[in-house]
Amino acid sequence: MLGFARTDHSALVSCLGDPQRTVGAYRELLRRGPEALDAIRAGLRDANPGVREGCCRLLDHLVDTESMGQLIAMADDPDARVRIAALHALACDRCKGDTCAPGQDQVLEPALRHLADDPAPRARSMAAELVGRFVHTDPRALAALQASHRTDPSPAVRKKAGWYTPGGTIYERTAPPTPH
Repeated sequence: MLGFARTDHSALVSCLGDPQRTVGAYRELLRRGPEALDAIRAGLRDANPGVREGCCRLLDHLVDTESMGQLIAMADDPDARVRIAALHALACDRCKGDTCAPGQDQVLEPALRHLADDPAPRARSMAAELVGRFVHTDPRALAALQASHRTDPSPAVRKKAGWYTPGGTIYERTAPPTPH
């Protein structure tokens, strides 16, 4: 990104809150990778929710162990877009390359809470994905997904929760092999 080549990391992070510059700033920060992590982590505390959301989306790709606690805390952000981006980043292994995803002890409780009562349907949907990672190892995850599948006010959330319950496509695909 030629226009951002000499821009410092913190200035790029602040551009995430500007609709005219967010895409270019995001791409440049992603290109800079780990060297921009300190500025990205600092952006999680920015007053502008667009900056916080962009930082969560960047951490989806650049997350490291040092950032994990801050990313988990962002799941409780007052802005729904930030919560959605944080929950996605916590649930999505695809974007992280060889970096380990957060453990059940760190993320299951907040995910269960958001699945049950987040006011934003898209946040509940992302929480279903995160809870679904533990459906075969924790009975609370299965119970929460079954309850959401039956009673969530959003048809989209009910559908997604159903994917992670017995008979659902993701549940069946991720089931541990049965011993013969």
